[in-house]
Amino acid sequence: MNYEEIIRVFNVEGEIQSVEPFGSGHINDTLCATVANNGKIHKYVLQKMNTEIFQDPQGLMNNIIKVTEYLKNIIKARGGDVTRETLHFYPTQDGRLFYEDDKGQCWRLEDLVANTKSYDMAATPEMFMNTGVAFGQFMSDLADFPAEELVEVIPNFHHTGKRFETFEKEVNANQAGRIETCRDEVEFALAHKELALSLVNQLAEGKLPLRVTHNDTKINNILMDEATDQPICIIDLDTIMPGACAYDFGDSIRFGASSAEEDEQDLSKVYMRMDLFEAFTKGYMQAVGKTLTPEEAKSLAIGAAVITFETGIRFLGDYLNGDTYFKVHRPGQNLDRARTQFKLVADMEKKMEEMQAIVDRYYQLAQQ
Repeated sequence: MNYEEIIRVFNVEGEIQSVEPFGSGHINDTLCATVANNGKIHKYVLQKMNTEIFQDPQGLMNNIIKVTEYLKNIIKARGGDVTRETLHFYPTQDGRLFYEDDKGQCWRLEDLVANTKSYDMAATPEMFMNTGVAFGQFMSDLADFPAEELVEVIPNFHHTGKRFETFEKEVNANQAGRIETCRDEVEFALAHKELALSLVNQLAEGKLPLRVTHNDTKINNILMDEATDQPICIIDLDTIMPGACAYDFGDSIRFGASSAEEDEQDLSKVYMRMDLFEAFTKGYMQAVGKTLTPEEAKSLAIGAAVITFETGIRFLGDYLNGDTYFKVHRPGQNLDRARTQFKLVADMEKKMEEMQAIVDRYYQLAQQ
């Protein structure tokens, strides 16, 4: 079956003019289909879902449809444009949320959001502030959504306690025989067990409410309006799951407020930029501050360190395993990635008081 036949499964009418590779995502195979119908051009996004990573495509798509349909009602109520401010997916002819071909490959079809663009990095603090607004608004819009209704598409994805247990096993196994090349990094990681447990313990104790979390809050998962450069729509909803708001806040800071690339080898270049931390926090709190509990506000700064640490032990564990999960383009790349994350954690620990003061200030402003 070719791409055009798959597209027809979703009740698409008109002349399919082209089907071409689209975007720069690393997980799903993504194509853009251009269709002419009654003199109008419509563009669709066709994706082959990665069922090696997402082994429950039905649960995943149930999550996405529940969330996007809920968002449509919220967007309508405030007078927004539901065709641009959230994603729209098409059912198959027999009413399914995705199509499974004769090879067991799973496909889905959605509208391409028109007149938008995306960025891989925030070029300015103002752009990063807008990133904060976008992800804060997303969480605010879903504040009353019953998060427990969502499936964990990747179980224990941000359960840093279980990630730490896995890491300890990887250290003991020393599968690739590399332990002697990273003793300092292993010691740093093992000394941070308390940090690893901080968020999951608060969730378990009920101190933090369960929220709908995106779990991949990078700027390239926001579509910006081509004309205004303002955020329009949050995309890449595969990892929508129940969790703590600090997961999303922390991942944004980990990736967006770093001074260097994720695999920078010169660690003197690696630190957390406080101007970017403040910019994101300001935008985030403007959008979601009123809906957060005081305990959640207190969890955000430490959440940045937790998620950065979690990412570091995943990189280091994969290095010890022989680079079996994260793709590498040169020897030692996963070790370099781990080192940058740990350098960021150490820098955050030095700046934690200042970080928390910034969070507190913008949280208080949001309550006024």
